Amino acid sequence: MEISGAGRLDVRVTRADVGKRVSVRRLTEPRAAVEKFTDTVGVLTSWDDGVLMITRRDGETVRIPESSLVAGKVVPAAPARRRGPAATYPELARVASRGWRPVESERLGAWELRAAAGFTRRANSALPLGDPGLPLDAALAAVRRWYRERGLPAYVQTATGAEGTQEVLGAELERRGWVREVTAELWTGALAPVADRAEGAGVALSRTADEAWLARYQRKGVSEVALRVLGGGPSVWFASVPAGPGEPPAAIGRCVVDGRWAGFAAVEVDPARRRQGLAGEVMAALAGRALAEGASAAWLQVESDNTGGRALYTALGFAPHHAYHHYREPDDAAGAGS
Repeated sequence: MEISGAGRLDVRVTRADVGKRVSVRRLTEPRAAVEKFTDTVGVLTSWDDGVLMITRRDGETVRIPESSLVAGKVVPAAPARRRGPAATYPELARVASRGWRPVESERLGAWELRAAAGFTRRANSALPLGDPGLPLDAALAAVRRWYRERGLPAYVQTATGAEGTQEVLGAELERRGWVREVTAELWTGALAPVADRAEGAGVALSRTADEAWLARYQRKGVSEVALRVLGGGPSVWFASVPAGPGEPPAAIGRCVVDGRWAGFAAVEVDPARRRQGLAGEVMAALAGRALAEGASAAWLQVESDNTGGRALYTALGFAPHHAYHHYREPDDAAGAGS
């Protein structure tokens, strides 16, 4: 039933709009001398028992009592981007998955089950990009069995904040007791401006990650499985800025070229050499190589608490495209069949 009223009350959102992006205004202090309102924009993931659940761009869910609504409407699926290459979420999700390949994968309908002996959640999670071919509870049971057979916890990677993302699936996982453990963002930008920042810092490029590169890489004790993940992808390049004799590189980075896309990862700098522009130099050298191979757009993934990285990527012209989240299976026995 649509809620509407005279005067300022104008709520044009109904239960039939579950799954759509909405903007609602609610009264937060109904008994206060001065009324206070809060606006929420996101995907309406449920409307039950007088309560709306809206998932915002960052993946956080807001609980809104129906009685507090004063305005609401359906809004476009995603805001127009002011800069950077245009791309859909499914396109970027597939590109990012090819750029960080698992050592084992299997299809479950349109879902991809990925495993790499536990090296990073990205390579050890189910990527749902469509219909799994089963009811959700049966699909999640199949996911859990597949990872259990490999001695791994089951994770499902979802996304929020762009057209075609999976706010409704994330809400269903939470209702079933799956726990969101990690949230990060995928950013995109034009490639040429990154390459234009090269200043000749002596960046060395290689097709393989040698011992020196791995010595700077933040994940210690890298296994053979990890090396396969790092080296996997359509066209992989590793960059390093040499330091003194016998020392790890001053800075490193990794790039995967995949058609029009170049994906950056593992950009790390010796703490003693930070604020010298080395991360930008590494990315510029990798971007130049990617341009030579025909790429024109770039992507990277960054966590919300990486303030230094986010400042650098903003200066290089990148901007957030969507957030992604890893949900871990519930520990309770009741969830084992769901």
